This record gives sequence, structure tokens and C-alpha cells, in this order.
Amino acid sequence: MKRQSHFRFNKQERSGIFFLLLIVVLFQVGYYYLKANPSSLDSDFALNAQEQSRIDSLKIHQLESSKKVYPFNPNYITDYKGYSLGMSLAELDRLFSFREQGKFVNSAKEFQTVTEVSDSLLNQISPYFKFPEWAGKNQKVKKTTSQPATETNIKDLNTATVEELRQVYGIGATLSERIIKFRDRLGGFLVNEQLYDVYGLEPNVVDKALLKFQVVEIPVVAKINVNTANAKELSRLVYINSLLASNIVEYRDKNGLFASLQELSQVDGFPTEKLDRIALYLSL
Repeated sequence: MKRQSHFRFNKQERSGIFFLLLIVVLFQVGYYYLKANPSSLDSDFALNAQEQSRIDSLKIHQLESSKKVYPFNPNYITDYKGYSLGMSLAELDRLFSFREQGKFVNSAKEFQTVTEVSDSLLNQISPYFKFPEWAGKNQKVKKTTSQPATETNIKDLNTATVEELRQVYGIGATLSERIIKFRDRLGGFLVNEQLYDVYGLEPNVVDKALLKFQVVEIPVVAKINVNTANAKELSRLVYINSLLASNIVEYRDKNGLFASLQELSQVDGFPTEKLDRIALYLSL
């Protein structure tokens, strides 16, 4: 009986073996080619790295352009705002400590003095600083009225009569009575800058008035507790109307008690540019 060989293949099997050997050979040739010419592989990676760098650059540009910075008063920077601007925790703490003393920065230079931010960071963020209109005016008035507030040259704004106020050019009968009424509703002026808040009183007229009248004796006022007062009690303050008072109470009910008076700037419709004066009549 004739034995059949185990090494005999049909046509289909021989074709499969041929293609398998061909693939093996091609892999071997490719391997030795890349091993002998590594620069070609590196160039492909370099090209990909270059394209990836371009893509990353476009992403960063898009991200930076989306973070548009709007003008703001640096006295009311929050933790999040400070971090987004690049301020350190220590710099923010210096500003918060300064503000807790009831003081305010009125210029970019004063902001740097208090916070000790670098020149480069100051140059980057100071163009967005927006100080109240009275800030610069108050500094001008202080330079002009460098003499001590005595009865001979400066009269107390809190005791000035209608007739005395009318001696200032630009203040007539209506405005003088309005100043007295505003002062009575406040319970007395606590700072000179509050005179700028009198409706209808032009800033240049206020400048003239402060040459003759300033807060000499600070009155004692009953402060309103923003964490316990209802809307009606809050609206008694001349700076807070009924709508704003309701917004304050609604914010408090939703977010809990106010941790600081600076948090009032987060209330819808709150006049942040006047927070420094309003805070004089509030407590926690």
C-alpha cells in the first residue's frame, strides 16, 4: 500500500503559504529600512509635533479671548476674581485686611502699595480698574484743603444750615434744602464723599462746597444688620430702595447669611460703586 506524503499541498494551500512568506519578507525589509534610516521616522513625528503645537496655540488663544475682563472696582475683588487675575493668596489677604479697616484704595499705585503685586501684574490688570468718580475728586479736595478743619476755615457739614449752604456758588434754595433732607435721612454725614450722592448736585459744586464744609464731628448712627433686617427695615436707608431691599433679602434666603459686607456686591442691582459708603450704615 502506497503511503501519502504529509508535505503535499493543494493549489490553494500553496498560494496561502506564498503570501504568508511574502508578508514576512516585507515586514523584514521595512524593519531594516527604518533601522537604517531613523531620520524619516523622526521627521514624521516632528511634523506631528509641529501641527500639535499649532493646535495647542489656537486653543490657548481661543481660551484667552473668551476670558474677557470687564472694568471693575479693585476694592471689591473676590477670591475667585483675584485668582483669575493672577493674584496670590497673600496679595488678596493684604487687600482684604486693608478693607476690613474701612479703608479703600483710590488708585492703581495705592492698590500696589497695599497688595504688593508685581509691576508686571499691575500693568496687566490696572487698565481695567474703575474707581468711583468721587475718588479722584476727593484727593483733589484734600490737597486744596490741607489746613486742619477748624471753626475759622471749615464748618461742620453736619451742622450747616440752609442759609450757610446757599453761600456756595451753585447751591440755591432747592439744593440746600435737599442736602439737609438727605443728611437727616442718613442720620448725618459720616464721610465727605457722601455729598456727591445728593441728587442734582453737580460734582464741581460739591468740590466748592467741600472747601467750606466737611465732616468735622462724626455722628453716631444706628447700623442696620443685613443678616437680620427685613426688606422694610433695609429700605429705610436712603441708599437702598424697596426693590434693592427685596433683592438683598432674597439673596440672603437663597445663599445664607452674609459672610462680609463685600458680598452685597453679588446682589442683583446693588450699586457696587457706593458700597463703601453704604457699608458705613450696615453691620453683620
